[in-house]
Amino acid sequence: MLWFLFCVALLIGGYFIYGSVVEKVFGIKTERTTPAYSKGDGVDYVPMEKKKVYLVQLLNIAGVGPIFGPIMGALYGPAAMLWIVIGCIFAGAVHDYFSGMLSIRNGGASVPSITGKYLGNGAKHFMNVFALVLLLLVGVVFVSAPASMITTLINDKTDFVMPLIGMVGIIFTYYVVATIVPIDKIIGRFYPLFGALLVFMSVGLIAALMISSEHTLLGDYELMDMFKNLNPNDMPLWPGLFITIACGAISGFHATQSPLMARCIENESNGRFVFFGAMIGEGVIALIWCALALSFFGSMDALSAAVSAGGPGAIVYNTSIGLLGGFGGIIAFLGVVILPITSGDTAFRSSRLILAEYFGMEQKTMRNRLMMALPLFVLGAILTQVDFGIIWRYFGFANQTTAVMMLWTASAYLLRHNKFHWITTVPAMFMTTVCITFILNSSQLGFGLSMDVSTVVGILGTLMATTYVIKRSKGHFIADEAVEAKSAKQVEVN
Repeated sequence: MLWFLFCVALLIGGYFIYGSVVEKVFGIKTERTTPAYSKGDGVDYVPMEKKKVYLVQLLNIAGVGPIFGPIMGALYGPAAMLWIVIGCIFAGAVHDYFSGMLSIRNGGASVPSITGKYLGNGAKHFMNVFALVLLLLVGVVFVSAPASMITTLINDKTDFVMPLIGMVGIIFTYYVVATIVPIDKIIGRFYPLFGALLVFMSVGLIAALMISSEHTLLGDYELMDMFKNLNPNDMPLWPGLFITIACGAISGFHATQSPLMARCIENESNGRFVFFGAMIGEGVIALIWCALALSFFGSMDALSAAVSAGGPGAIVYNTSIGLLGGFGGIIAFLGVVILPITSGDTAFRSSRLILAEYFGMEQKTMRNRLMMALPLFVLGAILTQVDFGIIWRYFGFANQTTAVMMLWTASAYLLRHNKFHWITTVPAMFMTTVCITFILNSSQLGFGLSMDVSTVVGILGTLMATTYVIKRSKGHFIADEAVEAKSAKQVEVN
């Protein structure tokens, strides 16, 4: 139990200590007008109070990733908890902060436009395609996962038989509505309540585990187990763990979501609480589910068998019912189901805005919003017919590759402003090595090369990327702050 509490304490301390360092390096300007006011349109650019924006951001980024990922990552043992803490503080929260704050500094721009500004047009075109692919995969994952979980609950607890395709249709219908209506009508109004339910559910489950007479929180593990690979299926920890646990440690999907709230923040001083803080909150959720998976089933073999039998969704269902009983378990289970739904709709919303930004089409009118959104939903509906396991594997790699691009973008920004860039460059280098090694080594998604060869090539590729970004960015010591301030002032006047 003390290990878990210590990990939570580290995350909270990371927010106050390292979050302050990151904020200072970035250099907030409280006197600047944010896009919520300078570009307010009543649809996507709408000022909202800090606490509400935080809860919406938390729900936007916390899909099934910080639950399913840590459950699957728990198969490696307590090392998963170590990665959640380190990754969340020094990579994920930094990534989310810069993706949000750079969007604010660039008028609420989406991640492809930001990447293009600091890494060039080639990177922009790459990110336009990659971000849209990622968001479509997210949308499909966050339709399939909650639909399966809800139908399991209905069919298990009632006499009514709900077909999976019917629930998929219901969730898709909601996504269409939530994607095109003004952000403060559904997302801004109801998501803070869902955020409170999420916090209550997470705390309730871990508290129930702590007082349980049948289960002991991490009782059978030793400190040194955090540095071992305990996977009963002989899966290599490197680089698999760092792809498996994405949203609880670092996730490129967040870079596509942060601009949504960057368009609603009232002051730059709110950025650390909203972006860095929401990622720390997601890290706590990931820790809880990793600890639940490690503790509830009693052994690694039992956890592995449970995952093989029903997948992470079944783990969520069995753990919730087992710890909180019938009624409480159902409430907790529904709290988990809300997560992917509240991220799926914003995934499609982000896709709409990225497309609109690319084609230069304003989104104040309903007609234009429908023109951008409907093709995305058609593609999403087609992808729901693909096996969930395949979609999830591609999502994991696409997710972390997007994170790599965002971290390099942040490094380029800091280099151009002669600021301490290593806070983003170090995690960028690590995750670049992870992604290259994974795709070269994976026999299912990549080239099936040996681990040694894949790792060496990954390191060499990372050194090349680092050299490119540093050399390119150091040649651009231009007065970007003055340019951005002038641009913001022109927007405000218009």
